[in-house]
Amino acid sequence: MKIEIKIPEMGESVSEAILSEWVKCDGDYVNRNENILVLESDKANFDIQADKAGQLAITVQEGETVLVGATVGTIDTSVEAPAGSAAPAAAVEEKTPEPAVTTAAPETQEPSPAIHDDLKNSLSPATRRVLSEKGLDPSTIKGSGKGGRLTKMDVLSATLPGPEVKKGDLSFLERAGEQVQRREKMKTLRKRIAERLVQAQQTAAILTTFNEIDMSALTQLKKQYNDAYKEKYGTSLGFMGFFTKACTHALNKIPEVNAFIDGEEIVYNDYVNVGIAVSSPRGLVVPVIKDVDQLSIPEIDMAIRHYALKARDGKLSLDDMQGGTFTISNGGVFGSMMSTPILNPPQSGILGMHSIEDRPVAVNGQVMIKPMMYVALSYDHRMIDGKGAVTFLKTVKEFVEYPHLMLLGL
Repeated sequence: MKIEIKIPEMGESVSEAILSEWVKCDGDYVNRNENILVLESDKANFDIQADKAGQLAITVQEGETVLVGATVGTIDTSVEAPAGSAAPAAAVEEKTPEPAVTTAAPETQEPSPAIHDDLKNSLSPATRRVLSEKGLDPSTIKGSGKGGRLTKMDVLSATLPGPEVKKGDLSFLERAGEQVQRREKMKTLRKRIAERLVQAQQTAAILTTFNEIDMSALTQLKKQYNDAYKEKYGTSLGFMGFFTKACTHALNKIPEVNAFIDGEEIVYNDYVNVGIAVSSPRGLVVPVIKDVDQLSIPEIDMAIRHYALKARDGKLSLDDMQGGTFTISNGGVFGSMMSTPILNPPQSGILGMHSIEDRPVAVNGQVMIKPMMYVALSYDHRMIDGKGAVTFLKTVKEFVEYPHLMLLGL
């Protein structure tokens, strides 16, 4: 019997998605609950599993837009598992050492046909297509996917070694290399990010105010208690928990930063849901920690780690990224010294954190070297005036520089 593979419901606001990748190939035998394809919506990516075991038949190819409820393939449950299929590809990879990446492998080091076939059969259709177009051997490329699996980007990033360069030889200046451009369809998530950023610029009066924070107290806390904190809570003592908690105090003090404009009305949120901007392999995502004002700093740290791991593995759900009332973006992890973050509509405020740098500052008439961080608050000036924005940022600064105020509940 053949059963249809249909696109499932992905949330009330999602009606379509892009069939990003077939994990299995047409004609492959798939097991029940085994991942067979990846869907990419404007909010998140979804792994779709096989409902039954059987032979896969693909009817919709990668890159096509599919509606919720559409049929993209079938599974023939009457087909029996082929002999030896109980050993998954991952097991084969564990038994067979991964070939070393070499720049000029001699003919005697070519992988055997059996290994070559195993590698090719474990690849997605998109990866196999690019390998064929570029004429590359998959055994010479190191995979970055789950379990060392070779991905399409691994193949695109693979380059052939250049010629040996000799001292004083400038002949390379006369060599006309081929300059190649590649066009790829914009992913739904990236398209959605672009639309929302343009929407924020066009619909809100965005203004940014800056301040700087002395990170000495938090740096000392981390240095002194990080090991004990990690042993007790399973996560490092970071700065995000303190900044998030400081923002909840500031949002309670300046409630208009936690509100938004809806037509001719102002909607005030009597709760605090903070979105933490996270860079994932598939783009920028903003998981939301609900009711942050009711959480302790260790609980916030554990929640941040939980969502960061889900983002890294592409496991964030729609519910994980909905309902935010304020956003924090930490560009400092990438080395950013200062930036002006863009609002995440319909929110009215976003805090930008940056890298910590030792800088000379004046303290009681003396110049001292302190670990300093620039912070930026971008806000909707239609909703928040300058006094409210500056007060908000000064409140965050005060609580971060004197963390005992938060720990004592003052």
